[in-house]
Amino acid sequence: MSWIPLESNPAVSNTYVYIKFGFGPDELAIVPRPVASVILLFPYNDAYEKRKNEEELKLKDKGQQVSDDIYFVKQYIHNACGTMALIHSVANNRDKIKLNDGILKRFLDEGKNMSPSDRGEMLTKAVDMINTHKEIAVEGQTAAPNPEDVPPYHFIAFVCKDGCLYELDGGKFDPINHGPTTPDSLLEDTVNLIQEKFVVQDPDSIYFTLLALSNVCDAY
Repeated sequence: MSWIPLESNPAVSNTYVYIKFGFGPDELAIVPRPVASVILLFPYNDAYEKRKNEEELKLKDKGQQVSDDIYFVKQYIHNACGTMALIHSVANNRDKIKLNDGILKRFLDEGKNMSPSDRGEMLTKAVDMINTHKEIAVEGQTAAPNPEDVPPYHFIAFVCKDGCLYELDGGKFDPINHGPTTPDSLLEDTVNLIQEKFVVQDPDSIYFTLLALSNVCDAY
């Protein structure tokens, strides 16, 4: 199954939840606090795929501690990473975000006791989520690409859960625990991580974008 990729544009993402964006020091300083989640759009290429595979082998060998409270969804839909990042952002902040009745709340509630794989399978059949994705994918400022195309970019989410910074990428085997953080330092800690683990691998690329889910009380 393939979906139309989402544009990295708050006006598009805000169809699900209200989001502000920024990347540089000036933007970080004005982002409302607390920050519940940070979504990263970055170049997806062979080098990243190689690093991802190496990371998986390393973590499977030495292991890692992952909170039982993490809501993780495996990605089985081509080009669905933008919606996946939004799902991960909201699902892991239900204590901070009051979800009104709607398609996102229904999806999260139905998947509450499922495995990451079963949640991913459920998303492939979630008609309301599929239709909403299709609607917002054509609302960006650029022409929507063909669903079968392979865009060279990828969305992932970072959240604070039980005092740790988690990278949530449905294309990976598991959530990735990147060590201690707090709700107050989540944005800065995530930016530091991105600079150390992502930007350094593509130093000549300008195609990095951050979206901060912040100061949110109600969402649909």
